[in-house]
Amino acid sequence: MRPLVKSLLQEHLKRHNVNAKKIIAATLIASVATFTLHGVSPSYAQTGNVVAPQPAAATTAADSVVAQPFINAAAYTVVEATSGQVLAESDAKKRRDPASLTKLMTAYIVFDALYQKQINLSQRLRIPERAWKADGSRLNVPPGTSVTAEDLVRGLLIHSANDAAVALAISIAGNESEFVSRMNREAKRLGMLDTNFLNPSGLSQQGHYSTAYDLTVLALALMREYPQYVKFFSEKSFSIGGNSYENRNRMLFVDPTADGMKTGFTDAAGWCLITTVKRGPRKLLVVLLGAPSEAARVTETQKLIDWAFTAYEPRRFYEGGKAIQSLTVWKATVDEVPIGFRDDVTAINVAGKTHEITTELTIPEPAIGPFQSGDKVGVLKVKRAGNLLYERDVVAFESAPQAPIWKRMWHSVVLFFKSLFK
Repeated sequence: MRPLVKSLLQEHLKRHNVNAKKIIAATLIASVATFTLHGVSPSYAQTGNVVAPQPAAATTAADSVVAQPFINAAAYTVVEATSGQVLAESDAKKRRDPASLTKLMTAYIVFDALYQKQINLSQRLRIPERAWKADGSRLNVPPGTSVTAEDLVRGLLIHSANDAAVALAISIAGNESEFVSRMNREAKRLGMLDTNFLNPSGLSQQGHYSTAYDLTVLALALMREYPQYVKFFSEKSFSIGGNSYENRNRMLFVDPTADGMKTGFTDAAGWCLITTVKRGPRKLLVVLLGAPSEAARVTETQKLIDWAFTAYEPRRFYEGGKAIQSLTVWKATVDEVPIGFRDDVTAINVAGKTHEITTELTIPEPAIGPFQSGDKVGVLKVKRAGNLLYERDVVAFESAPQAPIWKRMWHSVVLFFKSLFK
């Protein structure tokens, strides 16, 4: 055995806690060197599609010692947005007219087009006659006029303008019908199994429906996948063409901790409201459908928010973006990478009982390069009294490029011997 090779073997075996005295005769090294050069990465496949977080039903109002208030609405959900834990729900999977809450899916596809650089916010889009003739709430921009995509997004989300919805749909998909097909494809991909869209604006049509549960899934997906764009939901007003429009979401004006999302109303749907509230480390999402009046959708939402923050308290386990440990990497140009979570890992429980929440961290080893920053390398399970609340991906904070062939061969040798003496 060459001195350099022998020295490297001793160094690596010492580093990885392998007793060199137990090693089989050095003649095995030549055969082991033919062992796979690439190895197998941890068993977590990366996909091109980001699946929407699914609300977990492990925490419900029945667990709370604070009585849940009576809510005058047809359906609702109360969800801890950071974890997806459902705190309360009523008729959450009953199909209903979603009214302008439909525009959340329109926004979801628009945000994707922005992210994919199919359009950009400063790009001027022509208002087609079809948009100008849209029924309901409108910006009343004359056909043929060019308007920035940013103004149309604001019109869509702040004023709930139907002409903005149609103009964006046609600009992105070529026609309204193709855009609606995309809406339904995305709904199915996200797991919105009780949803069917027939238009991008939310005008009532037979066969156009969704549920409080599905709209919860969609709202969570918007926040998780497009945080750079959800800021539009929090703006209180905007101006275009000399006209000013105030946000229809009155929660933004009555609760300083409210930061989105969207209102909706038709005769069939009743008064609807999706609200997000940020208080300290907690972010709450309330979906309320079918309130009897515009004032009631605000007061009933506020009742649910106040109850949820009183009845439950949070516990933060890990800070998002901060490394929790270093992961040893094999067959890569680097020997280790920092790993952690993209977002804060928190869970809530009944006030005074957060000690019942535990975590279980799994990092499969050996971790084989190459992989990219942001790739999944493990999983954390958050549990309450032994029952799974939700899971979070552990991700690499730095890339681990593939090592040159000599290092991959050498690591195959070391890994082979490590496997013998486990």
